[in-house]
Amino acid sequence: MPGASVAVMPSSAASTPATRKASLAPERKYKCQFCNRAFSRSEHRSRHERSHTKERPFKCMKCRSTFVRRDLLLRHDRTVHAKDGGVPLHSDGKRRGGPKSARPASGPSKSTLAIDTSALEQIEASSDGIFDVETAAMLVADLHQKATAAARANGHYDSNSSMSFSQNGSAVMEPSVTYPNGAIGLPQWEGFMAQSDAKAHSISSAGSTSFDAQNSSQLPPRAGQNAHVMAPGLQAIINSLPPSDTLPQQQRVHAPADPSQPHAGFRAPQVGNDEERNMILDNIRSSDSAHAIPDGFRVPSLPSLNRYLATYFGLFHHHLPFLHPASFEPTRVSPALLLAVLSIGALYAFDQEQAYMLHIGCKVLVNQFLLNRENFSSRKCPLWTMQSSLLNMIFASWSGDPKGLEWACSIKSLLANMVAGNRYEFNLRQEVREGRSPTWAEWVEDEGCRRTYYAVFIFFGLLTLTYNHTPATSFNEFEDLLLPSTEALWNLMAAEDAWQDHLKVSPSVTFLEAHDNLFQGETLKYSAFATRVMINALFLEVLHHKRSPEALQDVVTEYKLRLALETWEKSLDLCEPEAFSVPLSAPHKGHPLIFNAKAMFRNVRARLEVDLKTVQEALRYHDSYEVAAAMSNARDRVKRSSEMLKVIQECYDCIETAVVQGVRWVARTSPTNWSLEHPLCGMDLMIILSLWLYRLEHDEESATEEELVMYNRVRLLFDKDLEEGYTMQLSSVVARLWGCMLDEVVVWGITRLMGESFRLHAQALVGYVDDVAASSSVSTPSMTSQGADEDSVY
Repeated sequence: MPGASVAVMPSSAASTPATRKASLAPERKYKCQFCNRAFSRSEHRSRHERSHTKERPFKCMKCRSTFVRRDLLLRHDRTVHAKDGGVPLHSDGKRRGGPKSARPASGPSKSTLAIDTSALEQIEASSDGIFDVETAAMLVADLHQKATAAARANGHYDSNSSMSFSQNGSAVMEPSVTYPNGAIGLPQWEGFMAQSDAKAHSISSAGSTSFDAQNSSQLPPRAGQNAHVMAPGLQAIINSLPPSDTLPQQQRVHAPADPSQPHAGFRAPQVGNDEERNMILDNIRSSDSAHAIPDGFRVPSLPSLNRYLATYFGLFHHHLPFLHPASFEPTRVSPALLLAVLSIGALYAFDQEQAYMLHIGCKVLVNQFLLNRENFSSRKCPLWTMQSSLLNMIFASWSGDPKGLEWACSIKSLLANMVAGNRYEFNLRQEVREGRSPTWAEWVEDEGCRRTYYAVFIFFGLLTLTYNHTPATSFNEFEDLLLPSTEALWNLMAAEDAWQDHLKVSPSVTFLEAHDNLFQGETLKYSAFATRVMINALFLEVLHHKRSPEALQDVVTEYKLRLALETWEKSLDLCEPEAFSVPLSAPHKGHPLIFNAKAMFRNVRARLEVDLKTVQEALRYHDSYEVAAAMSNARDRVKRSSEMLKVIQECYDCIETAVVQGVRWVARTSPTNWSLEHPLCGMDLMIILSLWLYRLEHDEESATEEELVMYNRVRLLFDKDLEEGYTMQLSSVVARLWGCMLDEVVVWGITRLMGESFRLHAQALVGYVDDVAASSSVSTPSMTSQGADEDSVY
């Protein structure tokens, strides 16, 4: 390391080969005209300079997408326009050989898969004759696409789920939905609408005005995308559902799980048969009084409906459990709320087109309800309007689309106003009872309201954490509100006697009592959901304190905040044990809410020392180059001190979880099994860790003994991933590995943006060395394709 500021631990590799390799490195004579970086090849300099100029010279002639490199244009043409027809693009590189014929199948049950010449040409063009890991991933993606097509041909995929638009449908929807291509893997709508218009015209001309999907035309499948390519744990959840047409309504909705199964708990609500599906269609029609939803809008088929319900309640619900599963009946709940639930369920089933259109339908129904109220009052808004709006905002904010985020921010104050009005009515209901114990139905209604308020509070906190948005609600509004109950009580079936017994022993603590105890150093026993609520409140207080003008002089407040955080951490030992088992794969044995709360706790500890406001503000506009530049420019904010070492310990704990569990395993399971809060909270930590490592590697100041110990602990985690010639660039390795882990499997589009930003940040830390050499050992290429992103630069 420069100045020998860090003593690297002995490695099994001899130092002589590394020295020889460094001495043979080519001279970097091509200098960037905008900064001080130099490169050994002119094309690498040109590519780097585009990060300054934002130039995207390679344009697709079949759509409006542009790219910074030709190989990305080739991949875009091969994956996105593969089924559009027309002449495919070819690389300028020389072919290494003619097309190779596939080997004959060994048996009649196996399909023959061949790699087409264009895939090999693209690999050659993008790698300059060297096969790196990212290039190999493109080959794997091609194989995956072929396998998907073969499986579809063998009848393994559900082809009943579809939707289309009527001829005049797009004009109706344009004012309310403005999301562009990309984001969560959405289709290329301009080309798709041209196809669906013609198909929908034939449907409309036949007099069809139904939302039914049975006779609708099929969506053109995306390359490599399929609803039945299940994430780990997803297929098990769906398989646990009994045959939907064999149970009566009450048993289907409220049937408890088999206690002999490894994951006992509630079963996801289901749609029993086509008759109930038709009831849902009728409910949507009756809610769509203005006929704003296009005639060609299609509700998913019966198997798809149940699949989306299973994925929502099996994968998403546990991380924000404000809906009551036992009383959620698809035929009776508000159609808007049902569509909101199905849209997120479709995301977790990797049906992005369906997810997007269900999201549109929900927004249309909610807007109609709010606009048609002659005398609008937040006090009169039913609970489902808040819940539907919350799910819509979650969908849009994490979609990876800046326009979706803009829309979510535009109605943030509306949702906060609805919460305030509903909260006022909630207090009036409490006063009318005059201390009388609520009935089961009253308690479910009250607890549902409380959980919805706190879910909005948590979501607004995540918007502040991620994008530096001003919180729309304050914890002062919830001072006398009881904290959420335990998950076991919330998911209990409607057995009156058992419910009363559970309610008596359940902790009854208000928000203000828990808040005061934290600042007094006294622990309290409350539920897992309450634990998540309290760390969100502490996060907002830390943020407010650190950004106040008096923060440097106000030592007392900072001491109290640190005491409150320590008390919160101790309270985890007293947290109400949740007997309710959750079928999710995660390293934490308790409820996922506690696992998520710990992720935010680490972020709050880091916020006490480092404020990465510039990165969060750059993230609003979803430009990976700008986000990466903000990351690199924040290195002066990361100090080298004893307090910073405590933050680095939190960063170490964060990444150690992924490395110990297995980076590939975490990359493939965490998008569906872990909450999105983990990559959102971990972003600050990984930026801090990479910049701290960079400073140790490049500062002239010698490292202290404590810093050396921490540096070597981090290095040991990645010892097997470090190459001979790049053992000194641990900071870049950490950033690149974290970025590759974020975008291997994409459920929420924001993780794809974050992954690309970390890749660019890793390049900046290593000084933009040749990409092939820098990424050959630590990249984790995507093995699960959710469709190409036209605006992607990776």
